[in-house]
Amino acid sequence: MDREQYGLYKQAFLIVTTAMTVLPLGVPMSAFYFLAGESTRRRETVLNIVLFHVAVGALACGALVLYPSILTAIFHDTRLAPYSAWIGVTILFWITGAFLDVVPVANDEVRLASVFIIGIQASRALIFVGAVLFFGTLRSLLAAAVLHGLIQTVVLLCYLESRFAGFWRAFDSRVAREQLSYALPLGAAGLLMTVQTDLHNYFVSNHFGPAQYAVYSIGTLQLPLMGLIWEAANSVLITRVSVLQKRNDTREIVLLVARAARKLAAVYFPVYIFLMVAGREFIQVLFTARFARSWPIFAVNLTLLPLGIILLDPLYRAFERERYFLLRLRLALAAALIAALWLFTARAGLLGVIAMVVAIAAVERLAMAIHFGRLLGVTARDVVLLRDIGKLAMAAVGAGAVAALVRLMLAPRSELIVLAGCGAAFAAVYLPLARLATSAGVSSR
Repeated sequence: MDREQYGLYKQAFLIVTTAMTVLPLGVPMSAFYFLAGESTRRRETVLNIVLFHVAVGALACGALVLYPSILTAIFHDTRLAPYSAWIGVTILFWITGAFLDVVPVANDEVRLASVFIIGIQASRALIFVGAVLFFGTLRSLLAAAVLHGLIQTVVLLCYLESRFAGFWRAFDSRVAREQLSYALPLGAAGLLMTVQTDLHNYFVSNHFGPAQYAVYSIGTLQLPLMGLIWEAANSVLITRVSVLQKRNDTREIVLLVARAARKLAAVYFPVYIFLMVAGREFIQVLFTARFARSWPIFAVNLTLLPLGIILLDPLYRAFERERYFLLRLRLALAAALIAALWLFTARAGLLGVIAMVVAIAAVERLAMAIHFGRLLGVTARDVVLLRDIGKLAMAAVGAGAVAALVRLMLAPRSELIVLAGCGAAFAAVYLPLARLATSAGVSSR
């Protein structure tokens, strides 16, 4: 695809991913709370979530089918409107099938959940690659998305029937009200989170058009493997923290979060440092030199990677009363971001927009870490729990320095050779250093 077609593709799936984030309103995540240690009302819990997904997905689908002008109004451009019905149907099936990512983990079937998550990602990749190779059009990609959503929905229904037999006839309005009262404040906070994660894309699309948005979207690329690791760790922690919270074992929660942070740091830190060294080549190898201008945006956006090692999502989901703190915090930050985007998008340009987004995200994570640290009784003495993280950071920086030297030596060569050489040098230094750092930490304990 040329930059304009790629920009339209990114706009179409921006609508889809935003709908998947916003419309469920946190209801599927209530499965972690209501299925944890629950022996009754299990069928009712999963049925309510499925019904809610179908309802909100159908509403979004109907709106886009009947009113394609919605897309014209959002993007200030008519070129996406002919695909409105395809986008609507994609939203319907993707929202309905998305519960498959959640329910096995909430049902304490972590291995099966891993199989599902990997299978979902792999099958989606295969179907999309097939659509690109055989047709190469936006319409074919949307058709592939509908097909994948339909398959995922069928698998979900088969799984639910095998684990919660007869769930489809177990509706209970009282359980539904309990789930909604738990989920909606979190859903409202999630809606505000979407302001941080998605709204800047809409401002850029509206102000600069599909071709410029294509450059920006590459710069804000989410690394799939990193997202997969985060989702897996987050899902497992939500279940465990919920159980520990019900036992009032706050100390074990602190230790659990620290262990998870150490494991994420072992992956996130080296990826961050390596891409800061060889990210320009990474972008050009994947997306060609046409998107070289995406590199500065990508470099700023990478800052979110090391900030993500502390998993805070399980804490505010387990500590039900804290969901209003999250709501107030995100309301204030969303208002600040909206004002900044409204006033400065045109003047700040693509790089300035992503800088504003990263700054707001950093403030939120810092505020939440301080709040939950106080809630869990974390003190200055607990800094020892993060010592391995510091060692991993130093190992990544050392490997990055070696990779930077290799990059200078290989600079006249092609981007692929530079990327491969930097990667080999980085791995050769980081892996033994990381192993030495973590083994030394274990032996000292």
